[in-house]
Amino acid sequence: MPTLRSPAVRPIAADDGGQHAEQHADQARAGAALPTNADLLDAYSQAVIGVVRGVGPAVISVSARPEDRERGLGSGFVISADGYAVTNSHVARGRQRLRATTEDGDALEATLVGDDPATDLALIRLAARDLPVAELGDSDTLQVGQLVIAMGHPLGFRSTVSTGVVSALGRAMRSEHGRLIESVVQHTAPLNPGNSGGPLVDSRGRVVGINTAIIAMAQGLGFAVPATTARWVVGELLAHGRVRRLSLGIVAAAVDLPRKLVRELDLLSDQAVAVAEVVAGGAAARAGLAPGDLIVTAAGRLIGGADDLHRVLAALPAGQQVVLEVVRDERLREMAVVPMM
Repeated sequence: MPTLRSPAVRPIAADDGGQHAEQHADQARAGAALPTNADLLDAYSQAVIGVVRGVGPAVISVSARPEDRERGLGSGFVISADGYAVTNSHVARGRQRLRATTEDGDALEATLVGDDPATDLALIRLAARDLPVAELGDSDTLQVGQLVIAMGHPLGFRSTVSTGVVSALGRAMRSEHGRLIESVVQHTAPLNPGNSGGPLVDSRGRVVGINTAIIAMAQGLGFAVPATTARWVVGELLAHGRVRRLSLGIVAAAVDLPRKLVRELDLLSDQAVAVAEVVAGGAAARAGLAPGDLIVTAAGRLIGGADDLHRVLAALPAGQQVVLEVVRDERLREMAVVPMM
C-alpha cells in the first residue's frame, strides 16, 4: 500500500502576494490527486478478485465416493492440466478411489497416487484432462504481514474465499503421523472443517501453502504446509510413489545425561538420544553403532531428541556421510555413518 505524504509547504513571506494564491491552488490540485480510502479499499478488493478468478477454477472439493460409508470432505487444487492435484493426507489417506468436484459442480472420479502422513500431504489424479491449474509458488519468500487468501470448500459450501495476512513464519507442528513439520506458515485467513487441503495463495495468485490445521477455540490461527515442502513431496510421489527419507536405521529415545558425565566429557548439553535398537543391515549397523550408545551431536549439531536427528538428515544429500559424536562406556568417540533411504 502506498505511503501517503502531505504536499511540502514552504513559509510564505508577507509580501508574497499572488504567489500565496498560486500555492494554495497547487496544494489543492495535489490533494485531489491523492488516493482516497475508497480507492485503496478498491485496490485491495481488486487484488483478491483477480486471485479468485485466476485460481478458483483449479480448486476442488475432495470426498469419498457416495457408496463409501464415510464421506469425509476436504479441499484440494489441480497442479497439472492432466489431472494431478494436491490435498491433505488426512483427507485422502486409505481411500484409493475418490471424487473431486470442480468449481462448476462437475464431479470427477479420482485416484490416490500417494500420500505422506509425515507432512500431511497427498497427491491424487483426476480422470480428466485440459484442467485449469494453480501454480506452486516459493514459500521461502513470504514475509510476516503479507496478504494471503485461503480458498476451498469448507463445511460443504463450494468456492469459499477468506483473506488474512501471514502472522508468523517458521512454525513447527506435528502431523498425525507424529513427525515434526518444519517451516509451517501461520496466517489469519479464517479456516473451517473442509478447508483442509485447499490452497493458501499470495496476491499474485501463486500457492504458498496448503491449509492443514486450525487450533480449536482460537481465532485467527490457521496453519499451512509450505509450498516448498509440497513441491518436494509431489516430486517424490511422482517419481517413487512414496517420499524417501534418509534414515540411520535405529530405534531411539531422548534421555537426560548424568551431570557427572557431562562434566567429565565437557559436553555442551545434558541431553542426548539413546540408541535402543539397531536395525540389521541398516546404516547404523554398518557403522558399528550398538544399543546403549548415546548420540550427542550429528554433523556438529547438538542432538537432544529425534526431531534434531530428523533435521540433520533432512538437510543431508543422499550418499553423504554424517559424523556422530557418541558416548559409549563413558567415553566420547566419533563415528561416520552414511544414512540410507
